Amino acid sequence: MEQNQSYNNLVRPKKALGQHFLVDLNIARKIVDSMSNDVNIIVEVGAGMGVLTQYLIQDNLEKLRVVEIDTESIEYLKNVYPQLGGNLIHGDFLKTDLSKFASEKIGVIGNFPYNISSQIFFQVLKYRNQVDEVVGMIQKEVAERIAAGPGSKTYGILSVLLQAWYDIEYLFTVHENVFNPPPKVKSAVIRMKRNNVSQLDCDEKLFVTVVKQAFNQRRKTMRNSLRSLIPQEIIQDEIFNKRPEQLSVQEFIELTKMLEKKD
Repeated sequence: MEQNQSYNNLVRPKKALGQHFLVDLNIARKIVDSMSNDVNIIVEVGAGMGVLTQYLIQDNLEKLRVVEIDTESIEYLKNVYPQLGGNLIHGDFLKTDLSKFASEKIGVIGNFPYNISSQIFFQVLKYRNQVDEVVGMIQKEVAERIAAGPGSKTYGILSVLLQAWYDIEYLFTVHENVFNPPPKVKSAVIRMKRNNVSQLDCDEKLFVTVVKQAFNQRRKTMRNSLRSLIPQEIIQDEIFNKRPEQLSVQEFIELTKMLEKKD
């Protein structure tokens, strides 16, 4: 069937009315094309009306696993894309054991719901040994935050934690007018590719604690925000004069190693 360049004419589940639908199929194709073929399994998060699914099926049907939580959307997808069969999974991505799909090289793709996009990325981090690549459309502000480097006002918890394990690319901005109805904010597509770090050179649990505690009080110096974690013998070290947005991922790792010495 020939594809139109607009998705406006599709019949949508009643429950989905009022949501923001991507209606520019050129953008949908561009998102799908941003995922490399160098993965064993592709997991689509929240397929909705299948605007990305239609292209993923064309290129990667055998590799594709579609995880959708909404019952009406599941029924719609079953009817429109029967070829998915058992690869259409009615469930919550945030509670899905991704290691069941493949032991390595999983690709995650989707038009991520804005209200849970951060939780999706934390789920990816949980399965970082399996998830090799992520391509996602998210709120532009969040995309900029994830891709930001040290010194940026938007650099924060997600920036550091994701960049510790992934190389981040801000691919392109998506304007409001390609959605129906248009949202009040711009969107953006990012790509995350697993880096070569198999293990951080520090206590990884403490690393996460340090990053979160520092940025939760980002206006304070590291000395003040991390006072409860700092051994007295190093509390005057210069690094503690800095604020969290001034530290690179590697500096957070080095800082964590310093704090490991505390009894």
